[in-house]
Amino acid sequence: MAKYLTNNGGTITEVAATTTSAGAADAGKIPQFDASGRLDSSTMPVGLGADTQQVTASEALAAGDLVNIWNNASAFAARKADASTSGKRAHGFVLSTVASGAQATVYFEGTDTGQTSVPPGELFLSATTPGKVTATAPSGSGQTVQRVGFGVSATAFNFQAGEPIVLA
Repeated sequence: MAKYLTNNGGTITEVAATTTSAGAADAGKIPQFDASGRLDSSTMPVGLGADTQQVTASEALAAGDLVNIWNNASAFAARKADASTSGKRAHGFVLSTVASGAQATVYFEGTDTGQTSVPPGELFLSATTPGKVTATAPSGSGQTVQRVGFGVSATAFNFQAGEPIVLA
């Protein structure tokens, strides 16, 4: 853990650097890299960094899941996106596991690094496993075809939400 010295009312005091920022309460603090060797996006100025929003999860979410933002009794909520039906298009993804009822950091663009076995090429929202991607577009009646990006490695894909089409 990185530490620095500061003048605290005439007394030199050791202070730990911070990996995240709570906003104005952390003014003047020195940031440090997180466990991945990067600065947390909360330390960046508004408009710089990941496009994210804190949304309450209406079900348990796994790291890497594609999520749908929906109206849950007039409140914004995140659930697994699902191409097996209409109305559950992918709006973004999560990079951390989130319990139902907890706050999820939803990413609306960028690289989803929470994946396993990503196939190369174009990717679609899965109609067989909610929250996941597939290389094969859904083809059943009532299913939703939504292009969600392209694979960049076996464990990551670049998320780009396409317009969904519900099949007749």
